Amino acid sequence: MNCTGWEERIALHAEGDLPQQEQAAAEQHLVECPDCREFLKELKQSLGALRAAHAEPLKAAAFTVVRARVLAQIGHDRGRAWRLGWIGALALTAAVLVTLFLPRQVPPPKMVAAPPVQLAIVPPAPVISPLATPLPRRKRRTAPRPEPLVVKLITDDPEVVIYWITN
Repeated sequence: MNCTGWEERIALHAEGDLPQQEQAAAEQHLVECPDCREFLKELKQSLGALRAAHAEPLKAAAFTVVRARVLAQIGHDRGRAWRLGWIGALALTAAVLVTLFLPRQVPPPKMVAAPPVQLAIVPPAPVISPLATPLPRRKRRTAPRPEPLVVKLITDDPEVVIYWITN
């Protein structure tokens, strides 16, 4: 068939689906073109064969076979859905356990500036000459220990801080 663009129109014309305004043009073309008339004849034969095939009622056994296959497929899909549900539940449980028991990154503690230390210069005690008679020994009173001196050394690296504690 050499007629380009007419195949679709002739196929629609064979079943009467071609719009009214194109009906006359299609019929005129069929009168003039023997290839298109042959194409229309073959189309009508094919359509007749399809109608005849669909006109026969299907046997009950065919329906039973199809029904059994469909039910088997549905049962197979349900089993897979349950398995996927269990896998999802296990994955969710594992994710919760991992988040609960993995160590978390704790931010470093905030550094607080040490209070300024005031140093006092104590003059040396005066030298007293020994007495002729020794004084009776008394229990020594222990002076309260001074608070430790804390020196904070800050380095260029913010993660390294050195504390020096003295008594």
